[in-house]
Amino acid sequence: MIRFDHMTVTYSEQSSPVLRDVDLLVEEGELVLVVGPTGAGKSTFLGTVNGLVPHFSGGTLAGRVTVGGRDTRAHRPRDLADLVGVVSQDPLAGFVTDTVEEELAYGMEQLAIAPDVMRKRVEETLDLLGVADLRDRPLHQLSGGQQQRVAIGAVLTTHPRVLVLDEPTSALDPTAAEEVLATITRLVHDLGVTVLLAEHRLERVVQYADRIVEIHRNGRVTYGPPALVLATSAVAPPVVELGRLAGWEPLPLSIRDARRSARHLRQRLPAEGREPVRGRTGGTPVLRARNVVVRYGPTVAVGGVEVELDAGRVTALMGRNGSGKSSLLWALQGSGPRHAGTVTVDAPGRPGGLDPARLPAGEARRLVGLIPQTPTDLLYLDTVAAECRQADLEAAGAGDDRSSGVPALQLLEELAPGIDPLAHPRDLSEGQRLALVLAIQLTAAPPVLLLDEPTRGLDYRSKEHLGAVLGRLAAGGRSVVVATHDVEFAAKVADRVIVMAAGDLVADGSAVDILTASPAYAPQVAKILAPAHYLTVDQVATALRSTSP
Repeated sequence: MIRFDHMTVTYSEQSSPVLRDVDLLVEEGELVLVVGPTGAGKSTFLGTVNGLVPHFSGGTLAGRVTVGGRDTRAHRPRDLADLVGVVSQDPLAGFVTDTVEEELAYGMEQLAIAPDVMRKRVEETLDLLGVADLRDRPLHQLSGGQQQRVAIGAVLTTHPRVLVLDEPTSALDPTAAEEVLATITRLVHDLGVTVLLAEHRLERVVQYADRIVEIHRNGRVTYGPPALVLATSAVAPPVVELGRLAGWEPLPLSIRDARRSARHLRQRLPAEGREPVRGRTGGTPVLRARNVVVRYGPTVAVGGVEVELDAGRVTALMGRNGSGKSSLLWALQGSGPRHAGTVTVDAPGRPGGLDPARLPAGEARRLVGLIPQTPTDLLYLDTVAAECRQADLEAAGAGDDRSSGVPALQLLEELAPGIDPLAHPRDLSEGQRLALVLAIQLTAAPPVLLLDEPTRGLDYRSKEHLGAVLGRLAAGGRSVVVATHDVEFAAKVADRVIVMAAGDLVADGSAVDILTASPAYAPQVAKILAPAHYLTVDQVATALRSTSP
C-alpha cells in the first residue's frame, strides 16, 4: 500500500537530512507505529505519505514515496485526499467549521459524496467515537480530548484507505484513549485500512502494532516486528523496560503477556512497595481553595471544590476529559473565571494570604504560575533571548523579594541545556518550548506552579528530565500541580493524586494508594505486579537490589 523507495528528506536550513535513505514497504491493512525521540522526524515521515512533505513544508525529497500506486512527488495533498486521511497533533488548528456535525460532514462535501450517504456516515461516526451527545456543540467549547475524537471522526467519514495519525491519544484520558484505539484497530482488522500512527505514549498502543518504524536522530530508521525493534530501542514503554530488567523471553508487549511472565518476579519482590520513593512528605498549605465554582453558561465545570496545596509536594490532578481539571487550574491561578468561592495564597507580610484573582496579572503570576496546555500561547517575541529578557524585566519590576533573582536564560540553561538564544521560540521542539515557558514562569518565583498536560509531545527521556525538574522545585519548597492523563508520568513524579469527575473531587490521597486502586489510572507496572504495590520500573529495580544476596 505504501512504498518508501530510498527516500531522503532534507530541509534547506539544516546541514543533514531529517530522514535518510528510508526503504520499506507497508502492507495493506497493517497498523504501523512510528516511534523515536522528540524532534527526530516522526511528523516529517508522516507528512511524506500525503504529500505535505515537500509540497507544503518545503525542503527536498529524494527517492520516492508511492501510496496506492500514486507518487507523492507528482500528487499534491488534494490529489490524495480520497486515499489518505490525516489527523494532526493540534486538532483545533485543522477545524474549518463551527460545530461537531458540520465538521464530520465537511470532508465528504469536498469529495462530492451524496447527501444521503453523508448523513449515514455522520451518524455511524458519532456512535463509533461516542460523541453523539456533542453533535451540536461548537468546536471551540469542547475539551482537548473531545476535539481530538472529532478530528479523527472527520477523517473517518471519508473512508480513507490510509489513515495517518500524529499522536492521536495525547489529549485523551486512559479510557477515551482505549476507545479510540479500539476504533482504529477495528478499522484495520475489519475494513483493511492501513494505519500509520506516531505516538510517544507507547504503553497505550504498542500491543496493537503489526510493525514499528523507529526513527533515529541521525535520520536512519529501523523497521520490523515490535518485540524485535523494542528489544534494543532507546524508547520503550514500562512493560518492555520491566521485561528487559527481568530478562523475559520473548519480550512482552501487553499487560496480559507480562503477567504470565511475572510470577517468579512477584515472588522475589517484597509484597509492599509503599515506601515514599521521593522522600517528600509535604509541608504547610500554601494555597487554600474554598467552594470554588466555575460555570460556562448553564454548564458547571467546577462545582464547589475545596482543596489545599502543600509546599514541597508534587500533586497530579487527573480525571476524564471534560471533568474540570483545566477550569480548576485557571480558577486557582486567577486568570480564569470563578463564579463563587475563595482562593488564598500565602504571601510574605500578608496575614491570611492574597487572592490571585484580585491582583494585576503580573502580581498574580508571582503567587501562582501556570503553564497552559499549549505553552506557545505565552510566547510572542522573535527569539529565545528576547523572551528571557522580557521575563527578567517583569521580574525586576516586581519591586519586592519574591522574584527568583536568577536570569531566565540561566534558568533555561539549567532546565534544557544547549538551546540557541537566537532561535525563534516556535522553531524549538515541544520539550524545549516547555522548558522556555517554565523558565519564564520561574523568574517570578511563585510558591505555587500549575502545569496543564505538560507531557504532550514529549518522549520518555524528555519526561524523565521534566520529572526531575519538578522534583527539584518541590524539594525547594514549591507546591507543584500537574494536570495530566499520563498515568506513567504521574506514577514517576507525584506524591499525591487528586481525581476529578463532573467538576468535583472524587479521590484524594497518596500516589501509591490512588493509582494502584484504580484500573483506569494504574500504571503498567502496578497492573503487572498486583497485588504488590509498585508503580515504576525504577522501584522494582531498587527492590531487587535490596533483596540480592
